[in-house]
Amino acid sequence: MRTTEKSGDTNIPLAERRRRHLPASAAFGWLSAGWRDLWHNPLPSLLYGLAVFLLSLAVVWFLFRLQLDYILFPALAGFMVVGPLVAIGLYRKSRDIEEGIRPSLSRMILVKAASGAQVWFTGAILCLLMLVWMRAAVIIYALFMGLRPFPGLDRIVAILFTTTEGWGMIIVGTAVGGLFAAFSFAVSTFAIPMLLAERTDAFTAMGTSISLVFRNLPVMLAWGAIVLALTVIGIATGFLGLIVIFPLLGHGTWHSYKAIR
Repeated sequence: MRTTEKSGDTNIPLAERRRRHLPASAAFGWLSAGWRDLWHNPLPSLLYGLAVFLLSLAVVWFLFRLQLDYILFPALAGFMVVGPLVAIGLYRKSRDIEEGIRPSLSRMILVKAASGAQVWFTGAILCLLMLVWMRAAVIIYALFMGLRPFPGLDRIVAILFTTTEGWGMIIVGTAVGGLFAAFSFAVSTFAIPMLLAERTDAFTAMGTSISLVFRNLPVMLAWGAIVLALTVIGIATGFLGLIVIFPLLGHGTWHSYKAIR
């Protein structure tokens, strides 16, 4: 399957056509547009956010139930990897608002993407990326802590900040996690909206997403910082903040796609 670029001078190199020259401050405009979409018939968006909140609690409960608390922090970080896929219903609502269609929860849940099953194939790749990151986190822990059993969440913070091994794990883990986060953000932030709106294949969408992020780095760094900060706030509130924050970011991401694509 193929996709098309925006209309314009075809003599201009593709790389330059993908450079929008948007200031970093444009990211706040996307956030503002997302806020407007959130409160345009807000119930479906808030119910969507509530579902994400309940799902997050269920995952945490599941990890503790199976005594897998040692992967809790990598799993929380991995949430940002699969977040764009989870938000596909929010993109649908923003698109419906643009087209003058009354948004509804059923339309947000029963999403029909222009690319069909390619969107779910991309989702599978993102889930695989999240699993790779979680495995890398376990390996990093083993490299610095050896075969020592995970001491539990109540003791790990003290170990991290009061031992040489802990500081080493923080530095290396942050560096490796940052690389994973940057790559996953570049791959997914435009790929899922693109697959929803255009008929294309997963690898073209992911490649295009990387190119668009790289060619518009200042504004995308600002948008990535906003997404990270608000996601951390949402998690720090015991996931309760995600009821509003997740829909806000989902709608904002759709507007970032429309502005960049």
